[in-house]
Amino acid sequence: MNNEKEHQTESDNFLFKLISEELEASAFGRDMCTRFPPEPNGYLHIGSAYAIHTNYTIAQRFNGTFHLRFDDTNPLKEDIEYVNAIIEDIKWLGYDPGNHIYYGSDYSDEIYNAAVTLIKFGKAYVCDLTPEQVTDYRGTLTERGRNSPYRNRSVEENIELITKMKNGDYPTASKVVRAKIDMGSPNVNLRDPIIYRIIHAEHYRTGKDWCIYPMYDFAHPIQDAIEGITYSLCSIEFKDHRPLYDWVLKELELPEPPRQREFGRLSLTGVVTSKRFLRQLVEGGYVDGWDDPRLPTLRGLRRRGYTPESIRSFIEEIGSIRTQSTVDIAMLDHSLRQDLKAQTISVMAVLQPLKVVITNYPEDDMELLMIENNSENEALGKREVPFSKVIYIEREDFMEHPPKGFHRLSLNTEVRLKGAYFIRCEEVIKDPDTEEIIELRCTYDPITKSGTGYTGRKVKGTIHWVSSAHANKSDIYLYEKLLLEKDNPKEDSGDWTDAINPDSLVIVKNGWMEPFVQHARPEQKFQFFRHGYFCVDSKLTTGDKLVFNRIVPLKDTWNKR
Repeated sequence: MNNEKEHQTESDNFLFKLISEELEASAFGRDMCTRFPPEPNGYLHIGSAYAIHTNYTIAQRFNGTFHLRFDDTNPLKEDIEYVNAIIEDIKWLGYDPGNHIYYGSDYSDEIYNAAVTLIKFGKAYVCDLTPEQVTDYRGTLTERGRNSPYRNRSVEENIELITKMKNGDYPTASKVVRAKIDMGSPNVNLRDPIIYRIIHAEHYRTGKDWCIYPMYDFAHPIQDAIEGITYSLCSIEFKDHRPLYDWVLKELELPEPPRQREFGRLSLTGVVTSKRFLRQLVEGGYVDGWDDPRLPTLRGLRRRGYTPESIRSFIEEIGSIRTQSTVDIAMLDHSLRQDLKAQTISVMAVLQPLKVVITNYPEDDMELLMIENNSENEALGKREVPFSKVIYIEREDFMEHPPKGFHRLSLNTEVRLKGAYFIRCEEVIKDPDTEEIIELRCTYDPITKSGTGYTGRKVKGTIHWVSSAHANKSDIYLYEKLLLEKDNPKEDSGDWTDAINPDSLVIVKNGWMEPFVQHARPEQKFQFFRHGYFCVDSKLTTGDKLVFNRIVPLKDTWNKR
């Protein structure tokens, strides 16, 4: 996507414009109503959020109602676990459907009766072809299909057969019900599509009440009509299915039928939202479950530390898209930084510690320094940070023989400790066996205390630190992109796990944290001085030890020119 694109106005939103024109022409005699119809066979992801946002905001714009309806017509894959997770995720995002939560399985009788009606109208029939034969008879994009030998069964025979299907007289997959449309249609979806199949399996809501289940393309328009949906807003891959949607509603002679309209499908660079791929990652143990912070699931994004406000802002910035569009994930990270920068407390955390002894600081003294919580938001106040003789700094903040332009600590130079004093490195202590630097001996200048108005000599660098006697130890999880490829792997590329970045997670054990964070809550967010934005992990944190996830580094790579 063009990163010079300004925030899209309502007049530029093609869906708003299209729907406005249709409503002005009195398309419906009822109020606006949209829906989001997830299958409860997995977890929502960032692409789902775009679809939810589209349906929810359009309903709001036209003073209508938004429905959450579970498309639960396949008992083999669905589970109440996913239902509960989807409801929780949608509410977390801020798109609360309130009391308008529905289930397609609750309409089983109505959908079945609709199939019977089509049979009575001569518009559907029971077919005995095997699944392989159905595929073969359907033809190809360049070759027309062939009529099933069962296509001309009488209405009476079809009614008898569908009744026996419903009663469980036939084994799984032995018969199907097909709509009778046009086997010569250039649109393969209209070549006598299957509308019912036999599945002998217990359903998570209806139990063993049914052994035949409708296909999505058949159930979808009927469910919409039952609920009074005005606009079925779908992603672009359903465009070729719209003629079937309209056919079902027309043949059932439903008044003021809902209208299907499509919008573009959202993809992010380096992110794959395919359920098949995500399941492969989870079940193969490549990630820590469906809520792994590297996954694009809403559960993963939430655990990583993304806020619902930043996700909504990101989607609003994209605006309404017409086709398949790939957006740089840096745009999402930019929205997150914009949301966090003025509301998070900045604390000091040392991930790769190097011991510093301040030789001229009193041996048993400790003082509390007042340090601002956020330089951009004075309302967040200040906090007390303990300072003592032994501190830790980042190992990378010291170089014994620094190159030109290095403005941190080196031998015989000074830096300012964040919110504290100037220190000067006088001596470097090394391990006699490895020559690794293990300690610095420094002196401090008491008159340079921050906040006293000292205006004497200047230093070029400021580094962060923690007091050894007062620090808490935490594990830090540093995340990078899960996939190596800049562009998303293709869905037909076989084993996508070949594209996994082996360095997508680096765990820093026992990072040193200033004591302010010791009572942090799960999902609470902080800015670690110079390191980035971090979130308390809600899954791995225990009463004995905090675990932090890096949400994003401080550097913003999204350029809005």
